[in-house]
Amino acid sequence: MPHIDVADSALLIIDAQPDFYPPTRADVDHEAKERALDRMGWVTGVASGVSVAVIVTEEDPTTNGVTAPQISQYLPAHVRVFSKDVFGAADNPDIANALAALERQCIVIVGMETDVCVMHTALSLRERGYRAVVVFDATFSAAAAHGYGLARLRQEGVELVSAKELYYEWLRDLPSVRAFDAAHPELTSPPGFSL
Repeated sequence: MPHIDVADSALLIIDAQPDFYPPTRADVDHEAKERALDRMGWVTGVASGVSVAVIVTEEDPTTNGVTAPQISQYLPAHVRVFSKDVFGAADNPDIANALAALERQCIVIVGMETDVCVMHTALSLRERGYRAVVVFDATFSAAAAHGYGLARLRQEGVELVSAKELYYEWLRDLPSVRAFDAAHPELTSPPGFSL
């Protein structure tokens, strides 16, 4: 596959809602969930910093809460949050129309849950002719389900990249990296790794 072109990219944030996994769930590694949400937030900040269009979905926000503050702090003011009833985001007509209106072919995906909504979305986007790229370290599912989701995505041939790889794909050269870091010092230390 060719490099991920920042000018042809959109970021799709799937159900990054903290209450999807409430603190009462004993089967959830809550520290891992928070790390994933932090990573989703960092990717969102980078996307906003390089003017990549962002679309956000929320599933049943009355139960699962709204998008996590780690992410919402980086969202541009004009971003619309879509309620999602069908697990695959592109199978919801209003979200499909919003994606089409962006006129971008590469849809970068972060969010929850890796084995359900993220995976359904990636497959649905590919069926519609998009290039679906999942940022594997900016997705989350509880316990073994995360690994199952990544395995299915690999099996289906969906592109998987790390958040660090995406950063360098979007910026592409040293002058751009230095300019970005100077303009966005809050994003020069991504959670869990160094650039």
